[in-house]
Amino acid sequence: MTPDDGPAIARDRPAATRLKVIDCDIHHALPGPRALYPYLAQRWRDHLDRHGQRKPTPFVASSPYPKTAPALSRTDSWPPNGGPPGSDLGFLQEQLLDRYNIEYGLLHLLAPSGMDERNQDLGAALCRAINTWQHEHWTQQDQRLKAAIVVPGEDAAASVAEIEHWAGNPDFAQISMITHTIEPLGRRRYWPIYEAAVRHGLPVGLHTSGFNGHAPAASGWPSFYVEEQHVVALSQQALAISMVCEGVFARLPDLKVVMVESGFAWVPSVAWRLDAHWKRMREEVPHLAEPPSHYLRRNMWYTSQPSDEPENPEDLRQIIDWLGWDRVLFATDYPHWDMDNPDFAFRCRMSEAERRMIYAGNARAVYGFA
Repeated sequence: MTPDDGPAIARDRPAATRLKVIDCDIHHALPGPRALYPYLAQRWRDHLDRHGQRKPTPFVASSPYPKTAPALSRTDSWPPNGGPPGSDLGFLQEQLLDRYNIEYGLLHLLAPSGMDERNQDLGAALCRAINTWQHEHWTQQDQRLKAAIVVPGEDAAASVAEIEHWAGNPDFAQISMITHTIEPLGRRRYWPIYEAAVRHGLPVGLHTSGFNGHAPAASGWPSFYVEEQHVVALSQQALAISMVCEGVFARLPDLKVVMVESGFAWVPSVAWRLDAHWKRMREEVPHLAEPPSHYLRRNMWYTSQPSDEPENPEDLRQIIDWLGWDRVLFATDYPHWDMDNPDFAFRCRMSEAERRMIYAGNARAVYGFA
């Protein structure tokens, strides 16, 4: 279903009575390849001009992500000024924030990230430039928008320094790391980042992204883009299992992790199987005092996009019942072609209280919005 099909649930109502929405996944974009140059030292400008970026991927000047639409975006999302989708604040306000009564929108910049740079010093410089650019051009221009502190996560010390620089600034609502990392994100090399997140009361937003030089599927590179699109969720499952089994949440019970753009219908089956393995082999992981499902439901939240659509809508309700109605956050994934429209994202039966929890209340609690 396209973003404009069917009747709107709220657009024809007075503003005071419309359903408020907190969108946990909005993709803004750089207007051009040199947009960050004003925030980079001359050394790094020269470096990028002469050498470009070096990522751990076999593709040169290309992305292995499915190219099912130009820029992965809706055909109507190119702004009138000719920039790429998500690069024009005014157009984004018109198409998304105003149209769907977005109270707050969580920004996720997909590229560049800084974390998947081979040159870690360049990665740290890019993260500082990205965060400064976000602050000046987005969050300071529209108070509905909240940025994520982008960190060079393969360098824990530099990541903590970046967090310390921005922590306390209300324009930044979480910490962002790529998910296709050199090692599974539960490994201890990343723990200082999580400790800093807890120290400053910031959730960690894990949006599927980044390149580590390895195939996204455990068996190797997929033959078709439809396969690669599917294994996105599988890679996020592996990430969640790593964080649980390595003891991240056992050590940091107050850590909040938001899994972005991987759905949530997979969580119960993964939890059931993991609990069964834990019962048989729990002596191997004595640091897990509780079954793995406990940590998946206590420390993790899951965005709706891509919203799972079983043939029987009530099956979706049973999944949320098990997971917890306070665990699901709404996300559009704007401006991507498969974005979730707030009017049609959930087909299962919901009470008004449950609807308000998913569309805004849960995110308000996770991020501490007033």
